[in-house]
Amino acid sequence: MLNLPVIDTHLHLWDPRQLRYPWLDEAPAINKPHLPADYRAATAGIPIAKMIFVQCEVDVAQYRKEVAWVTKQATLDDRIKGIIAWAPLENGDAVHDELANLARNPLLRGIRRIIQFEADPAFCLRPDFVRGVRLLPEFNLHFEICIKGDEQFRNALALVRQCPQVRFMLDHIGKPFIKEEVLEPWATYIRELAAMPNTWCKLSGLANEAQWHTWQPDDCRPYVEHVLDSFGFDRVAFGGDWPVCTLATTYNRWFTVLADSVKGAGEKNLKKLFHDTAATFYCI
Repeated sequence: MLNLPVIDTHLHLWDPRQLRYPWLDEAPAINKPHLPADYRAATAGIPIAKMIFVQCEVDVAQYRKEVAWVTKQATLDDRIKGIIAWAPLENGDAVHDELANLARNPLLRGIRRIIQFEADPAFCLRPDFVRGVRLLPEFNLHFEICIKGDEQFRNALALVRQCPQVRFMLDHIGKPFIKEEVLEPWATYIRELAAMPNTWCKLSGLANEAQWHTWQPDDCRPYVEHVLDSFGFDRVAFGGDWPVCTLATTYNRWFTVLADSVKGAGEKNLKKLFHDTAATFYCI
């Protein structure tokens, strides 16, 4: 086990008794409350020092309530140091006041408007969406990219090119096809994204893209190595993706597999991956 403080950049919390999460109807294994006390139990023995909450696809009518609810959870576990909220960036300039209101919350750090679930693979290139994303630096916010598939990745690259003043964090390393043992064209897209200096990447969610319950560390290793080789340790951060990760593994196993796969990187780089990069990017 690593003997250093860890920042988890990808924490989900929800309580279906309080808010509505339509997608959980299709995920019965995790369709129940997941609260800070449950996270503490799931991460027992791992030195989690700080966490970043990432929006959980609550019913869109309730996204403000989600932010308020998570802010309350942060009073129960003060390791929650940041919130990545949902916002209707596709409204273009009209989203300005909503971003201003969200940014009044001192925990707010960024926006995640998931691209993955959109039927139109070019959704993120719609002019209004691009304008909405371009507003984020005004409020010292970044955009978290959540995509799936080659066409969405290509379009996300085009989005980043159109928004050079915006900081971007790629969630779950772009969800490559680990189960199928496919590296390309994902590996090329990662190189292209990393070549843009306003981009960062989370090492999170890999087990969920592998064969659930039967995946082995070697299945993930080429993807971990390629991300680190492309971005470097200064622009890669650890994410737990709890409790979504529990569909495929335990938190402890994912953490241990990743730590073992990079154990030869040296203390300085390990500190960057598990703490320093996140502390700098999320201003915590």
